[in-house]
Amino acid sequence: MSTQEIRFSGFGGQGIIRCALITGKALSLYDDKFATMTQSFGPEARGSACAAQLVVSDERVLYPYITQPGILMALSQEAYDKYYGELPKGGVLIVEQDLVKLHSDHADLALMRVPATRFAEALGNRLFTNLVALGFFTAVTEVVTADAMKKALPGLVPDRFLKINLRAFEKGYEHGLQLMGQGAAESVS
Repeated sequence: MSTQEIRFSGFGGQGIIRCALITGKALSLYDDKFATMTQSFGPEARGSACAAQLVVSDERVLYPYITQPGILMALSQEAYDKYYGELPKGGVLIVEQDLVKLHSDHADLALMRVPATRFAEALGNRLFTNLVALGFFTAVTEVVTADAMKKALPGLVPDRFLKINLRAFEKGYEHGLQLMGQGAAESVS
């Protein structure tokens, strides 16, 4: 990997910005990579569109903004509708399977579905959806190591919720590994 562009997207309140912060910290501090992050969200913080972008590289990042994401994680319908068209052929599309209804007009993408909200609710609170999704992202993209992601959590999640966030991450990671073992990337037609 020389340079990888990633967009995390969803709605405010899902922890989208935190996903990018955790991933960027993990890459920069624990995986010996360089990363920059930018973010955008609607005027209403909760419930409106929200996105965070990461540029990841083995070398210093000279331009901090993404030009064409190779990976899109969409945790809401609005995010999916807005951003899926930016993915190139062969791009990776990760969607929250219970919240995102797919269009059939984007062939040639590696599609991964994760029931992140359902898994988070089973752990006790849908607020852990982002950590389930991050675990899944880590397993299916291999952009960052699971060890680095776990090391990045302290300081970016409240101390009193660190253990449950680690469990949520592990749940998503295990689900991703299981799907990858089954050859779960599918082309959408």
